[in-house]
Amino acid sequence: MFKVVAIMALAAICVADDAYKPAYKEASYDDPKYNFDWAVKDDYTYNNYGQTERRDGYNTDGSYFVALPDGRIQTVKYYVNGDSGYVAEVTYSGEAKYDDAYKKPSYAPAPYKAEASYQKPAYAPAPAYKPEPSYNKPAYKAEPAYAPAPYKAELSYNKPAYKPAYKPAYAPAPYKA
Repeated sequence: MFKVVAIMALAAICVADDAYKPAYKEASYDDPKYNFDWAVKDDYTYNNYGQTERRDGYNTDGSYFVALPDGRIQTVKYYVNGDSGYVAEVTYSGEAKYDDAYKKPSYAPAPYKAEASYQKPAYAPAPAYKPEPSYNKPAYKAEPAYAPAPYKAELSYNKPAYKPAYKPAYAPAPYKA
């Protein structure tokens, strides 16, 4: 009887295992595919940079550029093929120019002066009272009634019984200038 119950329980577990499969299907995604580009060019602040990129599946290629402070443009072209990693080629165009080469804009922006968002008071507030200490002053002068004995430090070791004398083995020659 015990064997029959054990076999029936095992069969019920095997049948029940199929009943708990998820009711949804795994989502399938297509290989990624996109193109984009963007750029910024502002002559007043000398900002000039941008990027373009294209991807199809596991292959990606693109480039980006930036205007350097010395007037050159740095361009980076790159690609990634599958698991090959990021491969970049950096190039510079233009000639480096320094301080006097930049043209400043012909106008200067107006200085900004922030106005107070509140009205200043017409009076200068001052305290109306002079605060006093909240405790009573003592009626006596706190001085000691006795003069303390002067402190004399004593040595914590015994003085040597002899006086060492240093006698050089030779007499140095007198100095002549």
